Amino acid sequence: MRALVLGYGSIGARHTRLLGEAQCSVAVLSRRSIDVTPCYSELAHALSNWKPEYVVVAARTSEHHLTLDGLIHCGFRGRVLVEKPLFDRALPLPPHNFSLAVVAYNLRCHPLLVRLKTLLENAGGLVAANVYVGSYLPAWRPNRDYRQSYSASREQGGGALRDLSHEIDYTQWLLGSWRRLTASGGHVSDLDIDSDDAYTLLMETQRCPLITIHLNYLDRVPRREIIVHTNRHSIRVDFIKNMIVIDGDRETVSVMQDDTYRAEHQAMLTGDVKALCTLEEGLETILTIEAAERAAVSHVWITR
Repeated sequence: MRALVLGYGSIGARHTRLLGEAQCSVAVLSRRSIDVTPCYSELAHALSNWKPEYVVVAARTSEHHLTLDGLIHCGFRGRVLVEKPLFDRALPLPPHNFSLAVVAYNLRCHPLLVRLKTLLENAGGLVAANVYVGSYLPAWRPNRDYRQSYSASREQGGGALRDLSHEIDYTQWLLGSWRRLTASGGHVSDLDIDSDDAYTLLMETQRCPLITIHLNYLDRVPRREIIVHTNRHSIRVDFIKNMIVIDGDRETVSVMQDDTYRAEHQAMLTGDVKALCTLEEGLETILTIEAAERAAVSHVWITR
């Protein structure tokens, strides 16, 4: 399959490499001069000349909506994967004729999260869940000044709420859409950024009455986990140690960093995308983020 990756930052480079490993013919669209061939600088030219069947949108978050508009305007009708988050703010989904279109919340492809979803379907009533993710922003890209990254810039769509929105996506994928929520957070540390670096959400969803979600750029020792209590079980998934603990019984799996990305691309290449995040679900995550921001400013519960 012919693929086109739009953007060649760290995530765009990863997609380019993995699609090549999957035996796709890959081209890149980039403003910069890069050591990749073929490389285009203009979308319409790339689409008309390369004729891709699969496009990966890996540009800055603030450019995603405009990029989708460009694909639609050029008449692209193939498969589209948009890096998360879908947009930097809630915007209408543009009408399109893409054959497939999803948002790249690749943690949905993690075997432990897939296992947890199956367990929760038959685990009895859900009682409470605690979701946590944190890692130190300056350590994300060791060869680059963190202050120059899009993560440091709210204008470019950065901030912990958006960068770490995997947790907001999979919480609702597992536990249902939120009914009411409140939140606290913002820029609370001395990191030299103008985006938010820590947030805590408290919410009730369709399936679970008590959920906390904490996201931050601050943990010097990375941590990513979800703990769910049901009327029958207590389940903990640790994504750093690739471990699930069910009522004290521990299991581990072997998962490499690229595996969930590979699984995501495999789903797109085969068309079996039922587990992936739809554009509508991606927009729901943006609406949740904006509700959390309103709640943090107004100190109130937001109710649907």
